[in-house]
Amino acid sequence: MVAVFGKLTLFTRRKEMKKRLFVVLAMMFVIPGLLFTASCAKKAVKSDAAVAAPSDDAAKKAAAERARQEELARQKALEEARLKEEAAKREAMAARNKFMNENVHFAFDSSALDATAQNVLKDKAAFMKANPKDQVIIEGHCDERGTVAYNLALGERRAVAAKNFLTNMGIPAASMTTVSYGKERPIDPGHNEQAWAKNRRAHFVIK
Repeated sequence: MVAVFGKLTLFTRRKEMKKRLFVVLAMMFVIPGLLFTASCAKKAVKSDAAVAAPSDDAAKKAAAERARQEELARQKALEEARLKEEAAKREAMAARNKFMNENVHFAFDSSALDATAQNVLKDKAAFMKANPKDQVIIEGHCDERGTVAYNLALGERRAVAAKNFLTNMGIPAASMTTVSYGKERPIDPGHNEQAWAKNRRAHFVIK
């Protein structure tokens, strides 16, 4: 009976040892596999992060470049608009100065408008149509010859002749006023035909 019991005990111990050995072997195979899997997962995460990071940086750089280009385009448009506005102002000022500085000239003792005078008045009509709010004074002037009274009347006829021509060109009569200064305001103080020709004029002033 003792011998049988001893054999059972030995058998049980061997069985337990085999079981433990199996567990140890299983652990030897499973644990490295788990470690390898975890390592691969970490590498995959790192790899994904490494791929994603440059992609994000590139997107940010592209967005920054787009913003920079848009700002440059905006600044360029503003500068072009400013230059265009300044050019328009210069052109308007030049046209205004020409309107006031270019006189209509007359022959001696005459208020008739020759071809040259009519061309000047056509230019003035174009300016006045482009600037309908302007109020204009037309001054009649004469040279120094003749009496004061005669030249005042002649200067008035010259101013009225210029106004009537402009009215016929479509300029409202209400936008023009005439005045005569006769021989009192010569543009050239000389006492010769060249000076007198300059002084026989209709001069335009914008109020």
